[in-house]
Amino acid sequence: MLNYIWLGLVVCAVLIGGWNGQLKEVADKALEMANIAVVTISFALIGVMALWLGLMRLAERAGLVALLARSLRPLMQRIFPEVPPEHPAMGSMLMNIAANMLGLGNAATPLGLRAMKDLETLNPRPGTATNAMCTFLAINTSGIQLIPVTAIAILAANKSTNPTAIVGTSIICTACAAVSGVLMAKFLSTLPMFRQAAIEPVAQSKTAEAQAGHSPGEKTFVNEAATLQPMKWWGHAIITGFILFFGFLFLRIIFPEVFGGPVATEAVKQNLFIRVVGAVSLLSIPFILAAFPLYAALRRVKVYEEFVDGAKEGFDVAIRIIPYLVAMLVAVGMFRAAGGIDLLSRALSPVMNALGFPTDLLPMVLVRPLSGSGSLGFFTELVKQFGPDSLIARMAGTIYGSTETTFYVLAVYFGSVAIKRTRHALLAGLTADFVSVVVAVIVCRMVFG
Repeated sequence: MLNYIWLGLVVCAVLIGGWNGQLKEVADKALEMANIAVVTISFALIGVMALWLGLMRLAERAGLVALLARSLRPLMQRIFPEVPPEHPAMGSMLMNIAANMLGLGNAATPLGLRAMKDLETLNPRPGTATNAMCTFLAINTSGIQLIPVTAIAILAANKSTNPTAIVGTSIICTACAAVSGVLMAKFLSTLPMFRQAAIEPVAQSKTAEAQAGHSPGEKTFVNEAATLQPMKWWGHAIITGFILFFGFLFLRIIFPEVFGGPVATEAVKQNLFIRVVGAVSLLSIPFILAAFPLYAALRRVKVYEEFVDGAKEGFDVAIRIIPYLVAMLVAVGMFRAAGGIDLLSRALSPVMNALGFPTDLLPMVLVRPLSGSGSLGFFTELVKQFGPDSLIARMAGTIYGSTETTFYVLAVYFGSVAIKRTRHALLAGLTADFVSVVVAVIVCRMVFG
């Protein structure tokens, strides 16, 4: 499917650009987006990838990933029945989902790429997405998070009286999007055009081991973690003291007036939920940076050596996604520069008016799956045009906070494991986007009138 979409974007960009007399802009944008894909995105990912993949290595060796996977095994097994319960992919996916929910973008992407690598070890058909991969991508493209930080920041910067008003609507929309994306992924996987023939278990096992680069006796890190010696009593004491210290920091952020800390803005101060999630987001990364190495060291893991071994993967992954990013971003950039989004907006306006959908939202809705910066620009313009507390601005903020740049996510995640045949992943992701937009309009009308 991506073959036809990519070709359609490129050809339509040239045809529309030629008709509108914007061929120079189309060509310039193609070169600009190619440079952005390599320099701004891929190279910038190397350091972040190295850091988080190193930490993931420590978490695996210490048994933390296996522990996390076991804690939510019933739920994850229903969503990903193709993945063995003790496989590292379970823990990697859970950590990625948790990072996304807390708005930890710098951590979420590397953890998601690591999850894709773990899922690839179970893939009997290299180059073709598995059902588990498609379902995982559907969850990621649903933009699932508790606090839409960027949207709130834009509203606050434009003097909104209550910039956090969209938190509740965003949570509802992103939950509906995630559920619909997963259900659509499950449904599409049963259709003849996307269904895959069964492969012999022995062949599948050998393929997975070959892809993972493991010997038959070393299939996963979970098995290695199970051989670690139990932690001593003083190790438990150290971990308990460390957690209690961060618990104190957590309470000090939530109740600054009690502990004599700086008081937050009035809007945030009045909302305990916002303060709780904000505190968790603020403390999560420092906690992980210290807790993973500390726990691994107490389990007799050689933390420096293992961290370096895991960090080595960061460079390889960042380089591997370059061709996929260049292909997708160039096509999207050319289509936008040619005026394709404007043309679609004008063509769809009569239908949207008849359905009661605000046509002012159309450009942002059409750009959102294609470009994060482009949709942010449209959102900012809507806030300035209609006011930060208007119904249109709050609809736009809810949509921006509960959707994701679907094409970018597919390019990066699938590119990291060299997946060219994405099967039904794109349809499932776009379904999540569509449901989120529809629910956002309905819910915002009900809540904000």
